[in-house]
Amino acid sequence: MRARICPISGAGKLSASERKRRAREIVAESGADSVEHFNKVVQPQKKDCVSLKQQASRWLEHLRKRKRKPVEPGTIDEWERILNKEITPEIGDCPISNVNNGVLKKLVTIMVDKGLSGKTIENYLQVPKMVVASVVDEEGNQVYPRKWNHEFMDVPLVEKSKQNTPSFSSEIMAGLAKWKKPKERMLFVLCGAAGFRISEALGVEIDKHISSDFRTINVRQQARHCKVKTRLKTTNAVRDVDLHPAITSLLKAFIGERKSGFLFASRYGKPLSSSNIIRRHLHPALKELNYVNPHTGTHKAGNHAFRRFRNTYLKNYANCPKGLYDYWLGHAGEDMSDLYDKIREDVPFRKMWAEKSGFGFELPSVVPNVPKKEDQSEAAKAA
Repeated sequence: MRARICPISGAGKLSASERKRRAREIVAESGADSVEHFNKVVQPQKKDCVSLKQQASRWLEHLRKRKRKPVEPGTIDEWERILNKEITPEIGDCPISNVNNGVLKKLVTIMVDKGLSGKTIENYLQVPKMVVASVVDEEGNQVYPRKWNHEFMDVPLVEKSKQNTPSFSSEIMAGLAKWKKPKERMLFVLCGAAGFRISEALGVEIDKHISSDFRTINVRQQARHCKVKTRLKTTNAVRDVDLHPAITSLLKAFIGERKSGFLFASRYGKPLSSSNIIRRHLHPALKELNYVNPHTGTHKAGNHAFRRFRNTYLKNYANCPKGLYDYWLGHAGEDMSDLYDKIREDVPFRKMWAEKSGFGFELPSVVPNVPKKEDQSEAAKAA
């Protein structure tokens, strides 16, 4: 703002002290020194100076502390990894106010050139979008609302048929049920026959989550990175999974005389490491079985392939009621009919169908009851 204080000479000329006083009056009359002007003009300018990288740091800190709808620590760690590896090196210095469709379009081009898949790019884009949305004013309103346009960004379409979502066949599961390491063998059998997430199976404690008749396992916690987390992936993940009698017999023999502790524990009593199980046991076992991942052409597959096997079997081969296998697998309901479905409360019915449905693969005729000491030692190293 510009305003004339007085002529430099002649009529109306003011002394130095009078000019200073008149200048203060002009500023006061304009309202430029008011709190309202500061909040309207200066504060937004200060926020505009915040970079995406700086706002992302604040956002992550807020996520770790917030009470409403807390985010799983593993999810926060993954978002932080995406920011550090893919986002901030490219657009981290960009002012948060300028992060728009045009900026993300350039980011998409970079990720496409790196060979990332359409689904991966979609997942990664969610992170900077959430960072921009996290900037709010004193009333909780978004400062920089955006209408994101994937068509303009030229985000590759996701072809579900080409996504890496491997499953196992009954023959492969039968082969995994013969794996030479007793502890990991029991884990493979349990995940394939019950559809547990690997973190859920590793979080099972004998005295807390296994029924006295060994027919039911209560999913109430998970173990990630050898540490127990009481929050599961979703609210529907809290469930009671009923086992077939044959699996029950294997489980009972595997536990032996143990009365407490983790079902799958290291020599030091801690949960096993899921990444080590994949690298040191699952992948070598799949290679020995000549397994080929149809999506990658390699012998490698992740732990989620067990859940896909169980879902495929129950849905297509067992004639199991949909509400029941959705409950066993921890899937969310799709409509009010699913919400009103109380099959989880009918325990005898659940157990009857657990036996009737079967588990879809053959078990070896002779299985050692408990892990040998040398196997326990190797499992401890893996943890």
